[in-house]
Parts: sequence; C-alpha cells; structure tokens
Amino acid sequence: MPIMEPYRIKVVEPIPITTRPYREKAMARAGYNPFNLTAEDVTIDFLSDSGTNALSAEQQAAGMRADETYAGARSFFRFKDVVSELTGYEHMFPVHQGRAAERILFTTLLKPGQVSVSNTHFDTTRANVEMAGCVARDLPCQEAADLDSDAPFKGDIDLEALRGALAGPDDVGVVLMTITNNGGGGQPVSMANLEAVAKLAAEFGVPFFLDAARFAENAWLVNQREPGYRDVSPREIARKAFALADGCVASLKKDGIVHIGGMLAMRDPELAKRCELVLIATEGFRTYGGLSGRDLDMLAQGLLEVTEPTYLRARAEATAYLADQARLGGVDSVRPAGVHALYLNAGRLLPHIPPERFPGHALACELYLAGGIRCAELGSLYLGELDDDGNLLKPAPYELVRMAIPRRVYTQSHLEYVAEVLTGIAKAPEKVPGYRLTEVPKLLRHFNCRLEQASD
Repeated sequence: MPIMEPYRIKVVEPIPITTRPYREKAMARAGYNPFNLTAEDVTIDFLSDSGTNALSAEQQAAGMRADETYAGARSFFRFKDVVSELTGYEHMFPVHQGRAAERILFTTLLKPGQVSVSNTHFDTTRANVEMAGCVARDLPCQEAADLDSDAPFKGDIDLEALRGALAGPDDVGVVLMTITNNGGGGQPVSMANLEAVAKLAAEFGVPFFLDAARFAENAWLVNQREPGYRDVSPREIARKAFALADGCVASLKKDGIVHIGGMLAMRDPELAKRCELVLIATEGFRTYGGLSGRDLDMLAQGLLEVTEPTYLRARAEATAYLADQARLGGVDSVRPAGVHALYLNAGRLLPHIPPERFPGHALACELYLAGGIRCAELGSLYLGELDDDGNLLKPAPYELVRMAIPRRVYTQSHLEYVAEVLTGIAKAPEKVPGYRLTEVPKLLRHFNCRLEQASD
C-alpha cells in the first residue's frame, strides 16, 4: 500500500544528482569517511536525523513571533510551559543540543570513578561520561543479541544485570535509559522495563535519568506493541515515561523537529542549582541556554507536533517500508524496524570482508559510491577496540550501517531509490572492498578518521 505523507510540501530544495566518477573523487578527497563529504556531494543524506528535519508552517510562524530578550524572554516561557506539561519536571534548562545537557549533568552529578549504567550509551553520551572521569557501562537485554528476532522491545535494559551493577562493588552514580535505544538498533524500551528500572534505582538510591531524544517515537512503538497501551495516546505514554524518572537530557534536534536545541530537566532543586551555575558559565543565561528566542518558539511548537499520531504512524510506516524493500532486494536489517533509522546487517551482506577491514564502513562507502547515499556504520570502526595504529584488537558484536531518516524531508520515491541502490549492491556484494585506517583520532574516531581501500 502506498505511503501517504500527512503533509503538503510548501518549499522545495534541489538535491545534487551526481555521477559515479564524481562520487569516487569526492570520497577519495574525504578519506573514505562520509562525515568529510560536503552537502554538494550528497544526493540522499541519511547520515543523521539530528537537526536535519523539515520545519512546519506553524513552526516558521512561531519563529517570526519570537522574543529575543536576553533574560526572561516570552519565548522561553512558552518553551517552558510545553516542556513542563510534557515532562512534569519543575526545573528545566534549554541548551544548544543534547551533548551540552550531557556534559552539564555528568560533570555536576557524577564523581570521578563512578559508573553510568545504561541500556546503551550513544557515542557522545559515552564520551561525556568518560570526560567526567567516569565509566560508561552498557547492559542491553538478551533479546537485543538476536538481530533477526521480532521481539518487540529489544531496547530494554537487562534488569538482572542492572540489579547486580547497583548492588556493587562499583559505585553507580546514575542509571541512564536511552529511548529509543539508538546504539542498540533504534529499538524501543517498554514501559514495563522503565517501571522496573525506576523501582531498582529508587531501591538503591541512584538517580534515574532518561536520554529522551526520541521520546515520541518510543511512545509510538509502546502504543503499537505493548499490551495495555493501544488506547493510550503517544503524548500520554510519553508523560508516563517522564514521570518514572528523576530527570532527562535530550537532544531536541530529533523529536523537537528543529535544527538546533536541547534540554536538561530534573526534579531535584539542589542538583538544578548546581547545573544552572555550569549552564550560565558555559552555555548562556538560564532562560536561553545558547538558543535564540526563535529556536525556543519553534521547539515549543515542534514538541506539540511530534506526538501527533498521524505524523508518527506515517514516519514509522516509511521506515518499515524501506526495511521491507531492502530485504526483498537481499539486504537484511535489524528486526523489527524502529522509527528513526534502519540498521543494515553489513556483516551478513559482506561475509568476505573480515571485521578488521570494517564491513559496516565498507557498505556505507559503497552506498555513497553507488548512489550518492550518505550514512554511517555502527560496527567495528565505531565500537571495536583498536590500538593506536588503527589495528583492530576486539571487533564489535555486530557490523551494522545506520540509515538515519530525517523527519518530513524525504518521500516514498526517495525511499524507493535507496532500496534500488541497495538491491544493486546485493547483486554483487563480493565486489565491495574492505578498508584500513590511515588516521586514527583518540576520541570519537568515526567523526574524524581517514581510511583507504584495502586490497587484501
């Protein structure tokens, strides 16, 4: 059945249509790292769903009505009212994006040597934990290990392992639940799991926070998959999730449907005071936090639009459609499909490429070379353990490619094009080469590394 996007297009932007020789030169200049490509090089950009979204007419109108007063702007209070209604948290601060909220929270809440426990920390979250002198530990549920199962909530945390971690001997400073679980294949977290986590955290006296960048998409999948929630609206499910936690960090460049912005919110007034001092010193005054009034007003409107069932249904169906078309073309992905991204099983498609030659990255490069499609790997290049020379010491458990789909940007015909490119690669996967590192940054290497094609 055709997907009907629940909106009309008012403004269009031309996209580059390039040739294979052009793309080969562009990728070579970029050191075979998609992050180094420019916008002019890319036809379909699935590198990230963060800040790449299309604004609605109402968001644009809200931006025009914004108040740019330095302190106490009307735009801040509109934003605060929407966030308070959604989360129930008394203390909230706008920030320029999610990693700023992470940095402020972890440097304020955690002591050096403590452990942050999560279903899965994403890359910048892990980096901010480690920069605070702490340890990030992932405890995904057992179902997450089976990429082909249709278990509905593979984003859950392993509750038995969580109890063990909270019981010691390590000093756990925070439990952080990522909804949806981006590093775990974009899989949702069930309300039952969140409720159990809240009880365990309270039992051991450990703060419980949400990484809520995709709270609405998680709420939609709860609505569709968890018994007892089919007749509960996504917005009410989101409220219930926030109510279970002590606070949240969130990049609102995702489910705020904007180009910049984030938030840090919490219940504890003493923690809020400490966070506010860091905020003012590093981001901006408490009523703007590094954002313009225009950003705050558009965020307030976006946070209202994002929980609309018609929008969420269409977005989820589009991702599922791409997953089905890719599978028909011979490319498997993590099942069941989430909402914000499709996670391709590159290890299965390219068995001739060993982990030390980064099959996930190889597929990401081939998608660009074959069709101008930019995306990123979540395999041994990103998650593996490497030595200083870029030699793989311990591979990632899976070799995946994340195709993150911007909100309200691409239509069904764009998705069909992507599926056709994937099908073409799957017809001769043995022709895809592996890669070796030539430059290896010590932190967040996938953003800045450079590689070359390997003939061995």
